Amino acid sequence: MSVTDLFNFDKQFNRPIIGTDEAGRGPAAGGVYAVAVNFDGKITAGLIKDLEILNDSKKLTPKKRESIYDCILKNTLNKIVCIEVDEIEKINILNASLKAMNIACSYVANQVENPLILVDGNRLIRNFPHPQQFVIKGDSKSASIAAASILAKVTRDRYMLRLHDEFPMYNWAKNAGYLTKEHISAIDKYGLTKYHRPSFLRKHFEAAKQLTLI
Repeated sequence: MSVTDLFNFDKQFNRPIIGTDEAGRGPAAGGVYAVAVNFDGKITAGLIKDLEILNDSKKLTPKKRESIYDCILKNTLNKIVCIEVDEIEKINILNASLKAMNIACSYVANQVENPLILVDGNRLIRNFPHPQQFVIKGDSKSASIAAASILAKVTRDRYMLRLHDEFPMYNWAKNAGYLTKEHISAIDKYGLTKYHRPSFLRKHFEAAKQLTLI
């Protein structure tokens, strides 16, 4: 879809749209980020041109995501929220993701009159007072969700770079905390850090223990 198609998707609802997406549900290290974005009243031909590569963050290279990050930040109402590992372990990753979305969307919704929240994926935000609708693969359909996906992805990648500087042996600069073979090998060699999610590694350690017993 073109950037015009993405904006037209949001426009069809005839009301202010807040798009929300998350980054970091799958990794075994680091927090999970959620972002809410509202373009309403700020969409110009110039902005559409500046965001001509806008798309699902996963379909853009890191360089392209970075190239429009500041433009999105400056031309939207937005909120970026991170739920860290200790809370993820207490309430689980799904609840942590939805909590981050709730906080981010509530912040933006308080500044927008009569908004509709478009949630990427197939789940709605729990205990949320504003109208909402989930959009499967919304980050490739909605301008607001696509913009949220880019802010979430770039912000989290930058965060993982900072964690990498503290624990370079896990190469989070490259794997962003996902369980690559290299990351698993480093965990087996060095153990877990305060940024790892133990619940995501339970099966790995159980399998390793079984192999050791054999």
